[in-house]
This record gives sequence, C-alpha cells and structure tokens, in this order.
Amino acid sequence: MGAGVVKVIETVDYHTAGEPFRIVTVGLPPVPGDTVAERRAVLLGPGAGGTATDPRPSALDDVRRLLTREPRGHAGMYGGFVVPPDDSEAHLGVLFWHKDGYSTACGHGTIALGAWAVDSGLVPAPEDGVARVRIDVPSGRVTAAVHRSAGRTTAVTFRNVPTLVSARKLAVRTSRGTVAVDLAHSGACYASVSAASLGLTVTPGNLPELTAVGREIRAALADEPATRHPSDPRLSGVYGVILYEELPDTPSGPSQRNVTVFADGQLDRSPCGSGTSARLALLAADGRLGPGDELRHESVIGTVFTGRLAGQHRDGIVTEVTGAAHRTGEHRFVLDPHDSLGTGFLL
Repeated sequence: MGAGVVKVIETVDYHTAGEPFRIVTVGLPPVPGDTVAERRAVLLGPGAGGTATDPRPSALDDVRRLLTREPRGHAGMYGGFVVPPDDSEAHLGVLFWHKDGYSTACGHGTIALGAWAVDSGLVPAPEDGVARVRIDVPSGRVTAAVHRSAGRTTAVTFRNVPTLVSARKLAVRTSRGTVAVDLAHSGACYASVSAASLGLTVTPGNLPELTAVGREIRAALADEPATRHPSDPRLSGVYGVILYEELPDTPSGPSQRNVTVFADGQLDRSPCGSGTSARLALLAADGRLGPGDELRHESVIGTVFTGRLAGQHRDGIVTEVTGAAHRTGEHRFVLDPHDSLGTGFLL
C-alpha cells in the first residue's frame, strides 16, 4: 500500500437482514477492465484473465484483506467496491468481496447498494414512491427498486439475473449419508439440500454441523458438470450450499428457513438474496410456486426476505426478492506502515 504512507479507507456500512455489507467510498486504486466481469477476472489473477505484473489488482486485494480481517473486520464480513458501470444505462458497478475472494452475485449486497445509492443522493428518489437503481454486477445487470415513504427508505426489491435450474436430485455422499442435491444458477451456482435429509434442523445450535456438511457438499460437487454455467465459464462452480427446512405455508405461499454456507465455510446471516432466487426457481419447478405466490424465506437468525416469480426469460426464470437494509456506521480505517500486523489476521 506504499511504504511509509498511512493508507486511508472510508466506508459506509449497512446490514441487510443481519448480513453485513461494507461499501468502500474512498481509497480504492483503479482496476483495469471495460466491464465489471472483466475487472473481477483481473482481481482473480492470471488464470482468470488478469496479469501477474499489474500491481493494481494486488493493491485492491490489500483493501479487501484490510476490511475482512481482524482487527478492522471479521471472518463474516462482506462488502463491495463501487466501480464504473458497463455503460451509461446503469448507475454504478460493484465488485463483491468476502474473506476468501470475490463473488459473482450478491442479493443482500444489491439491496444494501440500492438503499445506499438513494440515501446518499447518488440516485434521486421521491419522498413517497419507488426509485430504481440499475447496478452492473459480475453476473450481469440487476435492478434495485427502492421503496420510499415520508422521505425514508422502507424496503428494497431487487430483480435478479435469470435463474436456470441445471440439475435435480443429484446423489451426493456426505458423512451424514447420501443426500439429494438440486442445482440452480442465479448469478452464482447454488446447491440446495433439505436439512432434514441430513438429520438436522436450521437452528443456531446446529451451525457447526451445518457448516461442516455444507463444506463437504460443496467439495463433493467440484467436478459436477451441472455446476458449469452454460454460457459464461466465469460463473461456474458451486458458490453456496443452501441448507433449508420447511415451515408452515402462509396464505401467500411456501415458507422455508435456511442457512447458506458459502466461500470457505462462511455463513450468510440473511436468508441469502441470490440464493432466494435459486429456491424460487426450484419451487416453481416443483409446482409449489406460481404467478402471484410469494416465498417467505427466513434466515437462521429469524430475519425474512420475500420472493416471487417475475416472468420468463430465454435464460431462465426472472425473480424478485424484497428485504430491508439499514445503515450501521461510517468508518475511516487507516493502515499505519509501521503496524507489524499489516492488513490483519483471520482466526
């Protein structure tokens, strides 16, 4: 980050249904690339299209490490770098990150970014009504409809990229027996597994077991052809494992509780926005969700997203997911070049 120079990073932090989202507003070096997807490929390194000699990707990754590691962050931290959009039709672009790297999609982050774009004045919004924020993410363009009442942001509905179901009832062996796994691509590839089939319920007390088996399932699917995206290899590979349980239906439709294990054993505190899109497509395929129905999707901490079908697309099912994001703080982080811990540590 520059020898002898104190590095300053400024962020605005939100949480969406309990899951953090840290938006970096000051202190980012530029990232080469003409699109958000290209910039993510550069950050991933030479194997994904970057260059080993370009110092800018590593400088940006230093910022990611600084914000996800102790003492400034923690292993469950999540956030995004705001970058230019792909073209003038979108308001902004974003590179999503977590402690292990960079994701291709993030529904809870899209909800937070929509709220931030309106709350900060980046996108004009009415006192009462809806403002639409168009955001370019690595998997495509998404839209956040920001709901306003009496000058306050009350909720955000994001319309995701189309969701494609790629496999049903794959038999996967785990330490808790062989289970049936469904796969759906909804900006990232998600594996869905009934927690009951593993002898588990989705409760905080079971998180160690849920995390362990989620990691097993993800590893077991590493060479599964159905995890490959049909048109963009950069979106291939299982990103998250959704462990869900059934709750009593509501008058509007199905109700489920889940925990999503993603990256290297990281847990989504929210019901998982992009993962909710995956669940919507699978429920529609099962005939349990139709036009006008809603999925009540609950997280392991009891927070809720609602999801619905929004139409058909040549690439899959279009979905919308609604949740709320709240600002938790504004931060000015510094990195002293004489600090022996540097960008920090993970436990």
